[in-house]
Amino acid sequence: MVRLGFAAALLGAASSSAATASLEKRAAEGVPQYVLDYAPLSYLHHSEAYFPASIPAHLTHVQPETNYTPITSAPDPLTLDNLDQLSDAVYLTSKDDVTTDPAWLRGSKPDCAGATGEDPTAAVVLVEKGTGILDAFYLYFYAYDWGGAYLSGAIQAGNHVGDWEHNMVRFENGTPTYVWYSQHSNGQAFAYKVLHKDGKRPLNYIANGTHANYAIPGTHDHAIPNLNLPAGLVEDHTDGPDTQGATRWDPLLGAWFFGYSNSSGSPVFTALGAGRGGAEGECAAAGAPTVDADAQVPTNWLLFEGKWGDQEYPESDPRQKDWFDGLLKRYGSGPTGPVRKQLGREKVCPDNGILCILRWVLGP
Repeated sequence: MVRLGFAAALLGAASSSAATASLEKRAAEGVPQYVLDYAPLSYLHHSEAYFPASIPAHLTHVQPETNYTPITSAPDPLTLDNLDQLSDAVYLTSKDDVTTDPAWLRGSKPDCAGATGEDPTAAVVLVEKGTGILDAFYLYFYAYDWGGAYLSGAIQAGNHVGDWEHNMVRFENGTPTYVWYSQHSNGQAFAYKVLHKDGKRPLNYIANGTHANYAIPGTHDHAIPNLNLPAGLVEDHTDGPDTQGATRWDPLLGAWFFGYSNSSGSPVFTALGAGRGGAEGECAAAGAPTVDADAQVPTNWLLFEGKWGDQEYPESDPRQKDWFDGLLKRYGSGPTGPVRKQLGREKVCPDNGILCILRWVLGP
């Protein structure tokens, strides 16, 4: 990773004035340039099978349910413009039996430019916190979470339909200070200065199947809350460009951009544009994402507070299996979406009762 940052620094030093002129034209009005310049750049594990997925296409494969029963009064067809009409008790439940592994669960593998196609697979939400602080949430969507295999493959647990993960970069007067990496029910916060980078952009290593985000490649045991270890019983696995050929993904190339406020006591999202790259197939396009402020970007879907996947299957469902008296289950419930990610948080970490540690040393 050091080689990437060093090479980018040399290139930038050799053409700083030209680069500055080019960068100034990339951000749309309402999207500060630094939100693009310091956006995390991701690497998906070389064995990943469930890639970033189209947010609008997901709605064509699910139906709203509560207590395992379809909602007959739900909007039909379900779209991003009417998703907010559903309550927080709703589960967007797969129309297909997920054990058949339908193709839509697998998403879109990024191409050589790091792009996933024309449909959005990510959302960037900007939140002004006052006193020069802006939090940029880079939210990543997957149609399926493969929970992983444990105890030499004897247990395969933690699967669920729908998966929202995120990085958050805290900026102070336009300077990145800390980066949050979401991981399962919590995550880690690191000082921007200590992170692996590609130029200015911090690197995000995405765990195979679970899509948890980490600051370094390798093995990450997450059995103990807030204490990741290099090995253990409950492991995530990540890799990068120098370790077994990870897939490079630039979420900006397929992102919708939004502003967020909650000053009235109710969340309000404002569309700011859509991420774009160069011509399709041009791998160099990944280095210069732009924001098209004129793109038609819906906002209502962001207000949906229900679950983006199936409700945890009951014990009576033959697809379900549990271990250790229900501590681990093969299938869990889908996650909540962006509006439930504590966008208005005061600390870099979410307020979940777990100590917020701002790390200055990289680790698993």
